[in-house]
Amino acid sequence: MGGAFIGVADDATAASWNPGGLIQLELPEISFVATGFHRIDDNSFGNNPEASGSQTVSKTSINYLSAAYPFQLFERNMIVSINYQNLYDFTRKWSFPIHDKGIDWYADQNVDYQSDGSLSALGIAYCVQISPRVSVGMTLNLWNDWFQNNEWETRQYQWATGEDGGDAFTFEARSIDKYSFSGLNANFGMLWKINSRLHLGAVIKTPFDADLKIRHTSFVSRQYTDLGYGSSNEIDESENGKLRMPLSVGIGISYRFSKEFTASMDLYRTEWDDFILETGNGKETSPVTGLSAAESNIDPTYQARIGAEYLFIKPKYVVPVRGGIFYDPAPAQGSPDHIFGFSIGSGFVYERFVFDIAYQHRFGSDAGTSILKAWGFSQDIEEHTMHCSLIVYF
Repeated sequence: MGGAFIGVADDATAASWNPGGLIQLELPEISFVATGFHRIDDNSFGNNPEASGSQTVSKTSINYLSAAYPFQLFERNMIVSINYQNLYDFTRKWSFPIHDKGIDWYADQNVDYQSDGSLSALGIAYCVQISPRVSVGMTLNLWNDWFQNNEWETRQYQWATGEDGGDAFTFEARSIDKYSFSGLNANFGMLWKINSRLHLGAVIKTPFDADLKIRHTSFVSRQYTDLGYGSSNEIDESENGKLRMPLSVGIGISYRFSKEFTASMDLYRTEWDDFILETGNGKETSPVTGLSAAESNIDPTYQARIGAEYLFIKPKYVVPVRGGIFYDPAPAQGSPDHIFGFSIGSGFVYERFVFDIAYQHRFGSDAGTSILKAWGFSQDIEEHTMHCSLIVYF
């Protein structure tokens, strides 16, 4: 439904979208979601056009696992659930040539860049129905590596040949940066069933300071082959830092036109200007731009999502058809990068089993201009994602 789910929140993933909607789960259930994506980055290097071209990467992973149990206590409906969700993925692979030239020197180099890893959270959720029409919930997110390593790693390899003042040289550089992440935050949600057709939802995802362990290793060598001399340097260092994760707030509405047809809309704001990396020596930089916090000019982003669902209801089964569109900007220096997308999906409900499949296409032009400024960098993004989920009721 284009991600327009805050005002719907009627399955176990409500623990992330809007914990206040969990009360709509009337039976104990378990759920599983798998994801696969294919990303195409059409990179443009304005100052080094030889490096321009498309780079692709693909990956499959477990996106979500959950178990939910509804019950009554003190004459109130309640539910608890435990949830695993993969929230951020850092998979990237780039390889390109760079030809640099000065007054009396030149260098022909190749650059390989790779980023791997992800961040996931274990969520413990609770929701209570405080009145026939209003429910509130909370999810405590534990960003630790009990289930999967909460870390990512970037590797960069450069090698070059060239001449400096007529003297031939070779150059080689390797660097590896490894980050380990842990922290704690909460999602607070509310669902208000204004009437039988109109629902209003809201969610707050609290900011938090995550502990970050950073290890940097690098090797740099420059050798003058004809002169028989050169230099090399190795670094292996570790430090502890903090990554300040930003506040996010969202509001959503859904309207049921009939038993079969529902439409929804979400608006969402994330305070990316508060997203700051603080190293062990107290230096603060923006992970978005790589600049110091004082030099960075990052605005909050606003997401807008609209979706709809139609149910083909038969005596023994139900077939849903869903679709949506969204605007999902990425933070950048000066103003956000404009990212758009759409999604479609369907499924099958039979007795105690629910199977769903969804496709999402996400795209944007001239993104990433706030990084690699020396190379005049920008990129067009095209991302294809498939989600498959299974829910079993007990």
